[in-house]
Amino acid sequence: MKSSVQFFRLLILSIIWLLFVSLSFSNTNDSYTTSPVELEFKTDGLYFAEFYDYIYRGHFENLEIKRDDMIFMLIFDKYLRAYGGQCDSYLPQNKVEIMNEVCKTEEVTKNGWGDVISRVCIEYTWVGSGLYAKPKLYDAYAEIDQIQRSKGLNTMMQMITDPNSMGNSVDLIHKTNGLKNDMIKLFQMNACNSAGLKRFDENLELFALNKASIRMQQASKYTAMKKSGGPTGDQNFNKLIDDLVNDQSKTWAFNRYTAGSISNVQSSVRDSEGRPRELSANYSFSGFSGNSRGSVRITFENGLPKCIYFYDYPQNCKTPNSSILAAFAAGKYSK
Repeated sequence: MKSSVQFFRLLILSIIWLLFVSLSFSNTNDSYTTSPVELEFKTDGLYFAEFYDYIYRGHFENLEIKRDDMIFMLIFDKYLRAYGGQCDSYLPQNKVEIMNEVCKTEEVTKNGWGDVISRVCIEYTWVGSGLYAKPKLYDAYAEIDQIQRSKGLNTMMQMITDPNSMGNSVDLIHKTNGLKNDMIKLFQMNACNSAGLKRFDENLELFALNKASIRMQQASKYTAMKKSGGPTGDQNFNKLIDDLVNDQSKTWAFNRYTAGSISNVQSSVRDSEGRPRELSANYSFSGFSGNSRGSVRITFENGLPKCIYFYDYPQNCKTPNSSILAAFAAGKYSK
């Protein structure tokens, strides 16, 4: 009798547990759904704002950056190091040190006069960086690192054979600079112990491991923006282009953009709703040779800026700042 009562209790507990699990984890996208009311994660104005927001919300299907893209590993790496540097006191006791791969042995070649003409690393080793990370998050990063290492030769060959290799290399520098600025601002906008940042951590790990997300029901403003498209009617395109170019210039290595210098704005063709398909303009900047003039061309898709092309690398598409696009879609540039 006693054993049958224990069995009955165990059966009831099992049923309750199964009901709890099914209610907690069931949704149409095979990912966990949560209420957005208690969470907040600020990304406005950041270079990769749209990416951060989609990760935070668990809307992986909207991401243009894929888990096996080199830029994702770069974002992941910079985030881990920024968190370790700015939020160390919030790391768990079993935190793990972030390691750096450095050259251990070099092969040095000299000419007949003893001058060094080349240095090639033939042996690498791992050393501690002095920064620490959450163990599970660092393990997820290690998996992404292995993906990139396995693609190393193919990536190198693509870079060598790419006709726009120089432009893409410069673009990577710009993205790295944009990411560096992001990692400073991200932790100013979101506290280390905030629920929003914790959710971002959790979904970043799940995305890296190719697992289902913890999904928020509320749509991202960037998704709504793309669905609604750009506004109709008169727009202050001088101001829009000025803001877009000024934002891009924050990642430039040497040149400095002259804010407010946009001139000669032209629209070559418009869509059926009267919105531009392409805009071009001139601008001023300062550099090694003093003050100079440049030109920029912006293509549109569904009434929203899609690509920014600068005169020095006319085939290299720069992604417009998503926060500026959201403001444009909301009518903030209407005359």
